[in-house]
Amino acid sequence: MLAAMSLHDVLAEIADERARQDARWGEQNHPDGTGAAYGLNMVPELTAEFAKQRCDAAFARGLGTWEHILYEEFCEAMAEDDPDRLRAELVQTAAVAVHWIEALDLRRAESSRIGEPDVR
Repeated sequence: MLAAMSLHDVLAEIADERARQDARWGEQNHPDGTGAAYGLNMVPELTAEFAKQRCDAAFARGLGTWEHILYEEFCEAMAEDDPDRLRAELVQTAAVAVHWIEALDLRRAESSRIGEPDVR
């Protein structure tokens, strides 16, 4: 029987992945590439407003998914010019991604308890 990983376990796994990235690529100091200066607001599907409307519409129809939530948070981050607001949006994006991982682990653990495959 599989057990769902704790938040601590998931964050440790993420820290391990970050260490692998550093080992492979070294220190990374790229421009942010966000906000109007990078033209992302010119692509309708990448605007925070579009992503929010898409997410809200999906949940209003009872069809909302983790993808909708994460995409909305990602687009909100991509819209930010201000470093403090960008950081806050990236924290929200990361928190949703971690929550999704926890949901996957819980779903897998629950399906193993009842002997059914995880099909979501």
